[in-house]
Amino acid sequence: MTTTNDEAVSRFVERFAAELTEAGMQRMASRVFAALLASETASMTSAELAEQLRISPAAVSGAVRYLTQVNMVGRERDPGTRRDRYVLHNELWYETFTRRDQLLTRWEQLLRDGSDVLGPDTAAGVRTAETAEFFAFLQEEMHGMMDRWRARRAGRTGS
Repeated sequence: MTTTNDEAVSRFVERFAAELTEAGMQRMASRVFAALLASETASMTSAELAEQLRISPAAVSGAVRYLTQVNMVGRERDPGTRRDRYVLHNELWYETFTRRDQLLTRWEQLLRDGSDVLGPDTAAGVRTAETAEFFAFLQEEMHGMMDRWRARRAGRTGS
């Protein structure tokens, strides 16, 4: 890779990381995730991440801990060494939205229970029931969207 290309990749990584941070992800986790996403193999060691991002190994460790906890990154042993390699999960976005779907299911049920407790004839009960219905709608749409994504991806890759 040329220096100019390295600089362009670094700018992309930082721009995408800034967007992820703006959306609520931790800053260092955003940077590490963006660097992994932009790497050719979707995997890097702690030392590679620290060097590329110009951050400390401790910062890499904290970011990877967060990304591992939210199932965005996995840890594998670098063959023949004692070093860990951090790897993006296959079908990352699909898995992320599937987990979100599970969260929506829990929230919907909790909101329906809350609506019953608050009373269907109260303003709070009606508002809570409407919020539950909104989450049910999101789930239905998410399932259809994920089915369409799988079909689109299969058509593009021929698998």
